[in-house]
Amino acid sequence: MATEEKTLQINGMTCAACANRIEKGLSKIEGVEKANVNFALERSTVVFDPIKTNVKEFQEKIEKLGYSVIQEKIDFDITGMTCAACATKIEKRINKMDGVASANVNFALETITVEYDSKQVEANEMINAVKKLGYELIPKLDSKQKMDHKEQEIKKQYKKFIFSLIFTIPLLWTMVLHFEFLSFIYMPHILMNPWVQFALATPVQFIVGAQFYRGAYNSLRNRSANMDVLVALGTSAAYFYSLYLTLEWMNAGGTGSTELYFEASAVIITLIVLGKLFEVRAKGKTSQAIQKLLGLQAKTARILKDGVEKEVPIEEVVLGDMILVKPGEKIPVDGEIVDGRSAIDESMLTGESMPVDKVAGDSVIGATINKNGSLKIKATKVGKNTALAQIVKVVEEAQGSKADIQRLADRISGIFVPVVVGIAIVTFFIWYFAVTPGDFRSALMPTISILVIACPCALGLATPTSIMAGSGRAAEMGLLFKGGEHLENTQSINTIVLDKTGTVTKGEPELTDISVVEGFNEEEVLQLIGTAENQSEHPLAQAIVKGVKEKGIALLEPSEFEALPGYGIRALVQDQEVLVGTRKLMNQQNIDILDLESLMEKLESDGKTAMIFALNNKVAGVVAVADTVKETSREAIARMQKLGLEVIMLTGDNQRTAEAIAKQVGVTNVIAEVLPEQKSEEIKKLQKQGKNVAMVGDGINDAPALAVANIGMAVGTGTDIAIEAADITLMRGDLNSVADAIIMSRKTMRNIKQNLFFAFIYNTIGIPIAAIGLLAPWVAGAAMAFSSVSVVVNALRLQKVNLKN
Repeated sequence: MATEEKTLQINGMTCAACANRIEKGLSKIEGVEKANVNFALERSTVVFDPIKTNVKEFQEKIEKLGYSVIQEKIDFDITGMTCAACATKIEKRINKMDGVASANVNFALETITVEYDSKQVEANEMINAVKKLGYELIPKLDSKQKMDHKEQEIKKQYKKFIFSLIFTIPLLWTMVLHFEFLSFIYMPHILMNPWVQFALATPVQFIVGAQFYRGAYNSLRNRSANMDVLVALGTSAAYFYSLYLTLEWMNAGGTGSTELYFEASAVIITLIVLGKLFEVRAKGKTSQAIQKLLGLQAKTARILKDGVEKEVPIEEVVLGDMILVKPGEKIPVDGEIVDGRSAIDESMLTGESMPVDKVAGDSVIGATINKNGSLKIKATKVGKNTALAQIVKVVEEAQGSKADIQRLADRISGIFVPVVVGIAIVTFFIWYFAVTPGDFRSALMPTISILVIACPCALGLATPTSIMAGSGRAAEMGLLFKGGEHLENTQSINTIVLDKTGTVTKGEPELTDISVVEGFNEEEVLQLIGTAENQSEHPLAQAIVKGVKEKGIALLEPSEFEALPGYGIRALVQDQEVLVGTRKLMNQQNIDILDLESLMEKLESDGKTAMIFALNNKVAGVVAVADTVKETSREAIARMQKLGLEVIMLTGDNQRTAEAIAKQVGVTNVIAEVLPEQKSEEIKKLQKQGKNVAMVGDGINDAPALAVANIGMAVGTGTDIAIEAADITLMRGDLNSVADAIIMSRKTMRNIKQNLFFAFIYNTIGIPIAAIGLLAPWVAGAAMAFSSVSVVVNALRLQKVNLKN
């Protein structure tokens, strides 16, 4: 039976312990496969069997624990929006509804995300409320359906443009007469007939332009104004004034010529439709990251049932299925290797080009590539619960979220149209009564130009298109921003706090040094030490055993073994007593270690854990183990410092070890001997000093500190736990991703500011020029149409950004 996933918003949590309590409570409910509670986001994600349990049980359990579920979350696609004012209107209407905690409309994606209390308001009520505004909410399409919908929208706009162009070209031809330097061009006399121009302009005005009239009617009916109002007003003024002049011409006997403006209205509508066509195409490109991610997934899986091999669509794979994956094939779903070994190319997930060796018992991720061995895999996650699906979900949420800078643009666009209409009316009266008294025609043209050029489309697209392109490009580089606000806020970070273990270092101790006293054979000694330590479960012991095995030395079976907590181990191997441990152990056995003291101190000053070994009560040498620094840590920290960031290392290790590691990677500021629960307090201290702090940790042990920091960055492997842990998930275990995230944020914010500049400059320059009569209406239409295109094209540059500085 396939599982379902539900996200609940929780109120009342005060610390990470609350989150753990809720998580444990939900996990105990029968039918719950997994429950993850994110303290920072105040939400719980529950994967469950819908036959055995339901959302109501989760809510009741959370309330019994002393907390409350305040919201559910729902996403809709929106049809009918034409500009940012439409988005603002829908957002305001939904936010006013009882039970709605927040509603965010993304004009570029044409989506709305609503967090609400299902006890107070239902989805159907939201749909009906928006329908009254003249728009439609439809259940959110999946990414593939969304792409198909975009293709249909492009075809629709293309057909509208061609239809409009056929009728507009003859009218455009008549504009030749407006320019003396083009007087040599032949002009068919029939095109100068007012009724012919009327016949050509009418289909454009009322068939292609019907969308603007519908939008304007719905907008004005709800006491607001949007782009449709401006276009409908401007083109209608030109069309109906031309019709009035045509009737006057008829009354005068239908002889001579008259100056008409049918071509102005037709050209404006055609150019706006062309701009919309370019805009839809360009907006589709901003979602290429999602398309690429979806394209990584295998389309089919080879299932083994009762010894029979059967190829099925990926959608039919269920939990527990046994799947055969041959060399060179994509792994279809997340799973665990039951049989076989191979190297797996995980570059799609981590960005690392080197394949990772996997054997039975290891986990594998869907969409990664099996390089050279046949594998039998048991499906552990399918459908929307796979790592790839979770990544796609995070990118979609980030692209659909709203940055603070966008809220400012939305507020401006919400009042922009009424202000522009006011300016147009004032301009008309100034021309009619002062500049050219009584000349209606001269007063009308600048008024139309103002109405047309002032459309706030570009303003509405400026921020979301950059967020979409920036977060998509970041995802391709292994950086998952949880929302647009995090993409925006990361650029202001000036202090990076790095957890040591698993972040700066590999997180696994390794055998680093072996020094054997003269008179002993190194290989024989290592065989005895490895055999003795093989009986211990201590991480340091396992590091020694692994190092010995890597040297190709076979281990034996000890006849005796004893763990000495706090001291080391004692074993009897081939009638030889083996001791491995601390100075205290050797002193207890009266073994002289004075000659090794200086070597011990040197190893410890390098941040290594040194242990002495003795055979038959005679000191035989020193072995050292260390959690080694990642190969890229020093380079990555240097990049951060070059970006002007202060880098601090935060660790629970002793001061000497911490400073030794810090020295290796170029960090001068170290905060050591800090307990996990104290890390968040250290972050707060830095914030009180006026620092904007990003905490970089593993996303699990450092959860409190990640939540407190201005930006939490989880160094993970792309699993759902790592994704839930912080504001940004760094898919690669490489600290270069921290610098990449900062650079991506800075470049995206720079791009947003450029877009806002482009959006405002058209209006700031265009409106005054139009007001003084130096901007023809058709030129205003072209400028308005291509202002949106220029904004989207500029945003698309982020998809080519190079993160190396």
